[in-house]
Amino acid sequence: MSGLVTGDAVVLELQPARLPSRALAVLIDLVVVWAAYLLVALGLAVATASLDEAAVMAVSIASFLLILVGAPIAVETLSHGRSLGKMACGLRVVRDDGGPIRFRHALVRGAMGVVEILMTFGVVACIASLVSERGRRLGDVFAGTLVVRERIPAARTSAVPPPPPWLVGRFSGLDLSAVPDALWLEVRQYLTRARELDPAVGRRLAERLADELVARTGAPPPTGVPADAYLAGVMAERQSREARRAFASPSEAVGTAGTVGTTGVPGMVGMPGAAGVSGVPGGGAGSSSPAAAVAPPPATGFAPPA
Repeated sequence: MSGLVTGDAVVLELQPARLPSRALAVLIDLVVVWAAYLLVALGLAVATASLDEAAVMAVSIASFLLILVGAPIAVETLSHGRSLGKMACGLRVVRDDGGPIRFRHALVRGAMGVVEILMTFGVVACIASLVSERGRRLGDVFAGTLVVRERIPAARTSAVPPPPPWLVGRFSGLDLSAVPDALWLEVRQYLTRARELDPAVGRRLAERLADELVARTGAPPPTGVPADAYLAGVMAERQSREARRAFASPSEAVGTAGTVGTTGVPGMVGMPGAAGVSGVPGGGAGSSSPAAAVAPPPATGFAPPA
């Protein structure tokens, strides 16, 4: 699977296309392009019958460049990386960062394709794809692009399970800016596969990931919250912020960053630093226990509830 991860820790689920599917897509494109070229060449041969040899040669070269080179470049540019063959095989050309390609990317791929595919009958492209870890030919390397699969079986994609209802919104002030994408990816993979893991192994993995999140955010988790529930709540908050940022105006998006909690612990808005959250074992905002009001939870380490 491709290592492309968005800012909201969602794997793009982009799998690099391998040689068989790419070869089939190229074959379909070549059949279509050559058929169009032969039809145009026959028409030009009739239309230029009265011209001299030099003019006929110039027209032939121009038609070759326009149809066999220019047409694929134009199609990939206008369709954002989806030629007829790629659409039939469920493939798409994207940038290395997962974004849509532009004219310059299609131009480099098309220019290199003349050498890799047309002049060497695809031998160079096949060798480059076999050698490349992600199946890229030389045109992709120079253009900074990647051919990926668009159609992926639904069984391979799974949504992150939601957190418990009593944790929704409890991490709205947590500072998540220091959490790297690699850690978000680990948390997401754990949450989507937690039911497949051995309970003891899953508990230890959840505690380790929770400890890493606490170390990155600098804020302890609420007292009595299990590690897996803590991870689900923080991940839901992360994705909720990204969704709001995606649909909010620029001024509103700026106002959502850099929030600091009001309890003396950075990023824990409305969350008592010692007594935990309302409805969670260990006390709430209205707890009258002196020990709960004074003794804060440890800043590091994640101990599961007894």
